[in-house]
Parts: sequence; structure tokens; C-alpha cells
Amino acid sequence: MLATCGLIAGLVVAAASFPAVAMSGLAAKAGAEELGEMPPALTAQTSPQVSRVYASDGKTQIALMYDEFRSDVPLAQMSKSMRDAIVAAEDHKFYEHNGVDLKGVARAFVNNNQGGGKQGASTLTMQYVRMALAYSTTDPQQVVNATKDTAQRKLNEMKYAIQVEKELSKQQILERYLNMAPFGNGAYGVNAASQVYYGKKPADLTIGEAALLAGMVKAPTAFDPTTDSGYPQAVARRDYIIDNMVDLGQITAAQGAEAKKEKVARTAKRPSRGCVSVAKNHWGFFCDYFYRWWLDQKAFGETTYDRERLLKSGGYRIVTTLDLKAQSAARKRVTEHIADTDRNALMLAAVEPGTGAVRALATNRKFKIDDADDPQNRLSSNPAQAREGIRGTYPNTTNPIITGSTGVPGYQAGSVFKMFTMVAALEKGMGLDTTIYSPPRYKSRYLDSAAPAGCGGYYCPANASLSEQGNFNMWTGFGRSVNTYFIPLQERAGAENVVAVAKRFGVLFRAADDATRANDPAQAHEWGAFSLGVSASTPLDIANAYATLAADGMYCAPTPIQQITTADGTTIDTGKSACSRATTKDVARKALDAARCPVGDRAQLGNCAGSTAPQVRSVVGHPVFGKTGTTDGDKTAALVVGTRDLVVAGYLANPDWAAHTDRMSHGIVNPAVYETLADYMQDRPEKEFPTP
Repeated sequence: MLATCGLIAGLVVAAASFPAVAMSGLAAKAGAEELGEMPPALTAQTSPQVSRVYASDGKTQIALMYDEFRSDVPLAQMSKSMRDAIVAAEDHKFYEHNGVDLKGVARAFVNNNQGGGKQGASTLTMQYVRMALAYSTTDPQQVVNATKDTAQRKLNEMKYAIQVEKELSKQQILERYLNMAPFGNGAYGVNAASQVYYGKKPADLTIGEAALLAGMVKAPTAFDPTTDSGYPQAVARRDYIIDNMVDLGQITAAQGAEAKKEKVARTAKRPSRGCVSVAKNHWGFFCDYFYRWWLDQKAFGETTYDRERLLKSGGYRIVTTLDLKAQSAARKRVTEHIADTDRNALMLAAVEPGTGAVRALATNRKFKIDDADDPQNRLSSNPAQAREGIRGTYPNTTNPIITGSTGVPGYQAGSVFKMFTMVAALEKGMGLDTTIYSPPRYKSRYLDSAAPAGCGGYYCPANASLSEQGNFNMWTGFGRSVNTYFIPLQERAGAENVVAVAKRFGVLFRAADDATRANDPAQAHEWGAFSLGVSASTPLDIANAYATLAADGMYCAPTPIQQITTADGTTIDTGKSACSRATTKDVARKALDAARCPVGDRAQLGNCAGSTAPQVRSVVGHPVFGKTGTTDGDKTAALVVGTRDLVVAGYLANPDWAAHTDRMSHGIVNPAVYETLADYMQDRPEKEFPTP
């Protein structure tokens, strides 16, 4: 290393004293010397690339993910004017030297030591080395070392530039330089710069446009044409570069004169990024679900930071599962039934059976960070929070209220959980015709310290109506949602087994208390109210759980991914459907047969004799199954409805205050759910469910 630096330092001094004839000989000697190992980053593509996220059609762009807006293009897709202009701006001898312009170094050496304006003498190759080394580091100090203006850095750049020129052609160096260079206003690389300043491809840049962009690389802020101070400097530098292009024979004097007449861009369209900048705001909740999913995937890095960095710099092409028809229908139906300013949230999730593909996520909220300086959100509906001035999540939020997280565990959903009890009973060998006498109120074997006085300290749920009493089986009990049928059925099946079914069907138990009970068989065994949906869940959880029935008992983890392609065109498997058997095909088909009763369809093996949402079958126009759910005090209203093609689940709940006093209406949530499904199923062939 010391020998190499001494050699190049000697070249610098020699260049000030020896005639030009000697320069080539010294440069050749430098090239012939052993210069040490070259960092791999100098021959590999290392600059961050923007990742693009698309809907399931593979054409509609949902969002851009990046830290630096850059998408590399080959040199052939850059106009000749752009290639010439950067040489005219930065390195007239680019095609003549072998990485170091010795005359330029000598000139800068003499000028700088005589007190003239500081000159750098960095060739395009040396500048490329500097940028590539900076991008290849992960240590902040290494970034400083790679860019700090010191003699040591300059010597390293010279050394590596000579090596780079032995490994890469001039065309390769120029291509990498133009793809890596900063152009201001969030644009990195000439492809991004062409879009930001001119809204065109780099292949279409004119002489004047190319000269302006080439001039900005030296100092993007100082030569920014969109600012009052930068505009005159940008124009002057553009004209200077055009003159250089004429002097170098790249263009004629007449072409140069015409190029100077071109208007200079005064505006820049900074590219949007992330989920708050999606083209249609209601796509934001799906985009956020994808983003959170990515950050959870260990395949993309050891830490959340590593995964985020990879997403924003890896240049991925990500085709998601978002179905634009389903998404548009869901948001339309939500809007028809509730205002965005309502404190209660109508939340819909749609999942494809057999793949776990999440097709739609919609709610009556704007996916937006509320402006703290000019807030639109109302005070929280939670009185305690409102007294402290805390605002609610309406109309703006970026919380994952549809899909859940550690901080958003979900909502009690009521009787939609009875499906898990039915599956557990079927797995225990009980038949759909299992008959139980169901009184208006049932005193269970489960201890309950909060039970009414007449229950003797035991959990004793009642039915929604006094008419719900008598003998019921799984078809009629599920169809009419009879509480006092399902609690004794849970006792027979074992509450811990019911909880186990819910886990296999994808309920995540995000709330700490729920998780403690669910993960301890002894506590789960005593979870008396579980069948009535007292555990927190989300619309996505329940849509996917019911999709498991439609997939003949195959649980597929919900996924936002259809295909991920790397920057080099390789397709990776992360995000592909991950399915496992949650229950037997026979059990799934039997449970689904009973689940046709609540939504006005006909069971194939038995008689329904009642339903809680009888209009669903006629509106959807296809064979359907599903279930309604209501919690105590009507604090949540839910409906899940599915076909063999899609399952849609909807909750009407208050995301800000679980103990609210509003009464949620099935007149809001039910039509939003089944109309969304009807819209999606329109013009699709009718598919009957397989016979159990």
C-alpha cells in the first residue's frame, strides 16, 4: 500500500516537471505495478435501487419503496447527448487516460500550491470509485473516509481508478457513473433525473437537457434550477458545458446555439414513496400490510433494519395479491354505508381460499398521518384520552386496524368463533345432527366470578331471544346462532380443543391475556366464553379462517405476495402460498355445509330452519357460507361470507375505545360485506361446494 501510494505521489510530482511524452510512460509503469487487492464494490453494481410494488395485474403500480430514487438503465438507453455532456462537464480526457489524468493532476497540484481556485483533477473513473466505495460501506466512518477531501483519499482513488480501468471498459464505467451520480431533488442516476426534471426517459434527452443534468452532478444544490439562487448558476453551467461539447467536436456550433435556446426546467416532480403516497389512498392499508409483512420476513435480513434497507435499496419488482376489482368494490361499499368521519370503523378484508392471497383491505379511514400542526382527527372517543387532548384515529390513521399488530390486537367478534367449536366437535366424532336441548339461559360447568347472582358463580350465557330454545343440531344451532347450543357443545368437545382449532385456522391471539390463555391448555380448558368470540381478532384473521373451510381444510397463511423478482431478474419463493392441513377434508366440508345456513343458503346434508343474514345468498347469486357475530352490548357487529373464490369478513367496531357505549348495527356491516362479495363474483361461473 505504501509503495503504491508513493508511486502515485511520485507521478503527481513528476507530472509537474516532465513533458507530456513522459506521462504515458509513467502511467504505463503505474498500471504495470502490483497495486494490491481491489474492493469488489468497484466492479459490482452497488448503488441502491428503487423497489416497485404492483397490484396483482402486474401493471398497476401501488407504491415505490426507496431511500434514493434510482433505477439503473443500460448505456444504450441513455441519449448520446447525455453521454457526451457528462464527459464535457467532468472529464474531457475520459477516453484517453487510464483512470488518472496526470496532466490534470499536475495542473491542479501547481494551481492549488500557487493559491489559485481549488482544482480537484478527479476523472470520471475516480469519481466513480469514490461513489462506489461510499455505497459499499455499512460503517458511517467508512463513508466519511470514502468521501472526505484528503490526500490519502485522493491517492486511494487514483490507485483504484487505474485498477478499475483494467477491469471495466470505458462504456461500463460511464454507464455505472451515470446510474450512480446524484442530480438533486431526490433524483439519483440519470434515469431518475430524466423523470424528475423532464418527465421523460433518458434516451429522449436533448442536448440542452443533457447539459443541464450533467452540470448538476458537480453540486446538485448549488446548480438546482428550481431555486432562485440555483437557476442562474444552472443556466450558466449548462451553457459552459454546451460550449465544451462544441470544442470537443461532440456537436456543431449551430447545434450548440440551438441548445442554449432551450428552456431550462424550473420545476421538479419529486417522486412519492412509501404507503402514504399510493396513487389511490384506499390502497394504503394494503400497502402497509405488505410493508409490515416484509419487515417480518427473516429471509430478507437478520434485523428489521436490514429488511427495510433491502426493500428500499434492492431494486425488487413486487407483484402483490391486491385485486383492484375487489379492492375498489370493498372501498365503494364501505363508503356507501358509513362516513369517513364516523368514530366507528367498518373494516373489510378479503382472502382467496387455497392460496391465502389477501385480495382487498378497506375501511372508512384515510391512510394518512394526521398533521399535528393542523389536525383533522377528532378527539378520541375514549373520554379519558379526550380529556388529555389525545386525538382518535378518524378520519386519518396509518394504524393496521384491519390486519392487526402487537399494538392493535383486534376486536371481539362474537359468534363467528362458533365455527371453531363446530370443527372441534366434528373432529371428536360428533355429527352435524348432534342434538342438544338449548334453554334460554344455560348454566355451564365453567367458573365465572362475574356471573349473575342466579348462576351460582358459573358462566351462564343467554340467547339473543327467548324464541331460541328447544332442540338444535349443528345446522340449526349455527344457522340461528344459538349460544346455549354451542356452550354445551364446547363442553363436550373441550374448550382447549376449540382454542386449538382456532390456532390452526390462523387466529393469532395478539392480546397478551388471550395469548396466555390460548397457550396454556389448562387455562384454555376453562375458557368458558371462547365460543362466543370474546378473544380479540381482526377481519383478516376471520376471513382467512373461513377460507380454510372453503379450501377443504387447508390453512394457507395470509400473504400479500404474488411474485417477487430481484434486480437481476431472479424470482424468489418468499411470500409464496404456505399451506398446511388444519383439519380433514371431511370435517371442513361438513362444517361448511352447516355454515351455509346463517347466510340464507341450503345445506346439502341437512335442514337449516333459520338464518341470521337470510338475504346474502340471493344478493351474491352464488353458493355461499358464512356467519354473523355480535358481542355483548352490540359493541362489535361482524359478518363473514364466502364462496369458493373469495371470503370477505367485515367488522364494525370502535378502534379507539373497546368499552364504548355505541350499539353497532348489522344494517351497516352486513350489506357492505355481501355487496362487496357480490361485486367480485359478478360474471364469474357458479361453483357448488363439494358434497361432504
